[in-house]
Amino acid sequence: MENKIKNPLQGNSKYWFLSFVFITNLLLVVCVSNTSFAQNKIKRSGPASIVPSLNAYSFNKILLSKDEEGNPKFTLFDLLDWCAEQNIKAIDVTGYYFSAYPEVPSDDYLFAFKQKAFLLGIDISGTGIRNDFASPDPEVRQEGVELAKKWIVVASRLGAPVIRLFAGKIPEGYENKWDEVAEWMIPCFKECAEFGEKHGVMIGIQNHGDMIQTSEQCLKVLKAVDSDWVGIILDTGMFKTEDPYEDIKAVTPFAVNWQVKESVFGKESEIRTDFSKIIEILRENNYRGYLPVETLENKNKAYDPFVLVPEMISELNNALR
Repeated sequence: MENKIKNPLQGNSKYWFLSFVFITNLLLVVCVSNTSFAQNKIKRSGPASIVPSLNAYSFNKILLSKDEEGNPKFTLFDLLDWCAEQNIKAIDVTGYYFSAYPEVPSDDYLFAFKQKAFLLGIDISGTGIRNDFASPDPEVRQEGVELAKKWIVVASRLGAPVIRLFAGKIPEGYENKWDEVAEWMIPCFKECAEFGEKHGVMIGIQNHGDMIQTSEQCLKVLKAVDSDWVGIILDTGMFKTEDPYEDIKAVTPFAVNWQVKESVFGKESEIRTDFSKIIEILRENNYRGYLPVETLENKNKAYDPFVLVPEMISELNNALR
């Protein structure tokens, strides 16, 4: 007699139907999840178009310095003039260089700055604030949300398309509890994204070597926030991984702006950023937009942004050529 292995589902349409329903629903969940996350990828038409520019933090100490009477020695208006002299096409103006920060400047001040930038042919590519969405204290987190909302309005009035927000420092005692802290961060970013959409300003979440140190963490946050009005401010010097270039490559499709540092291994490293590799990654992803440089003080050398910034932009232009 021939032995046959009987299919347990054979002849039973009920089991076949239930199996079909289960598999269909499973595939639907996977597809919806992947589609939702794919929406965060920046959809760009045409080849890469990259504009080297400046992040004002390069001039941090100078912009915050005061004379004996308490007046600024060097203002954002002065920085605009310098950018024009250097033929720098765009500037990211961090919020705390406006004299009223954390309060918002008057409309007269904002519009005067916006007008001068326009007449000099300089785009305002973004702004940013200090915030902490990783604090265990809900009041601190909500204060950050309210501050972000105020400066989203400022960004809108300046014509800045994106505002830079941080995740926050790792809270003491939560060093190995990333997912728990992320549950505090995500609602904050969601609330800011909803407000940003109403004012036409994108939210840029920066990897800052704090609660966001890897490309995996960047993508987890983006997926959880799940908004077309949120992307990554890609800080090339703040991935705390063995090969930051791999993290840069993984996050580039989700980047809405950048901070290009002198080294991808941190500000104290003497290993220079491979600008050609950065440009190659950008071109592979058809990135179209600004590429602001940000120089930083470190203990290994004298610091002069008036020299270092043009040097970095020159390196970027050489890599582009």
